[in-house]
Amino acid sequence: MAKRKVLVTGMSGRIGRAILKRLGDKYDFTAMNRNPMEGVRCVTADITDLDAIRPHFEGQDTVVHLAAALGSDSEDDTRDYIERNVWGTYTVFEAARQAGVRRVIFASSGSTIISHTLESPLRELESGEYDKLPPTWPMLTHESPVRPNSIYGVSKVWGEALARYYVDAFGLSAICIRFGYIPEGDRPEATRTYAVWCSHDDASQMVDKCIEADDSLRFDIFYAVSDNKYNYRDISHARDVIGYVPTSRAEDFR
Repeated sequence: MAKRKVLVTGMSGRIGRAILKRLGDKYDFTAMNRNPMEGVRCVTADITDLDAIRPHFEGQDTVVHLAAALGSDSEDDTRDYIERNVWGTYTVFEAARQAGVRRVIFASSGSTIISHTLESPLRELESGEYDKLPPTWPMLTHESPVRPNSIYGVSKVWGEALARYYVDAFGLSAICIRFGYIPEGDRPEATRTYAVWCSHDDASQMVDKCIEADDSLRFDIFYAVSDNKYNYRDISHARDVIGYVPTSRAEDFR
């Protein structure tokens, strides 16, 4: 059986490299980056240029859109968010639509909802004040109101809304993954990251499950975090819908 063709934007980044390492033998990957990348078929193009990226979407079954601007909320960074995370995400969805791509998997972020931790008990959970926690705490689900903590988070809310629009307006399948904290060293670092850490294995598993999900799954939002004791982002929905079962735990590094 021929391998599924998957185009990954921004594959040279942390998540993309983790995916390539763990899933490189399973899928026929093409990486789309601004700079060349070794170890995979690679095309160089700027995601903000629809005419430049459009030909590379032809014949692809799935697009995993990881490319994004990161940084602070300075004026320059905000302009970059608008250029790459807003306009660039639009061009990716539009190129996918024009090329007849089956599904777009959009790399969203926990930044879309993280300001819920400004209030108890999630505030204490994030700060590591575990002795002040109640026996149980409410989980944030895919249906919780968005509450971004930055312009970057706002740009990811835009991407999720755009995904929903392309599903309803054009019949595309789109899945949004709200990735947790995925450090280069593949282990939690500061206290707050123990709640939202996602291992490279679990991030790759989530992408794999979304690629393989049945065509009947038209739209959804999933949290990608590991099986952390102090997690507050619901992963049961992803388990029930696509079979995501994380294999890592932040507490194993304490």
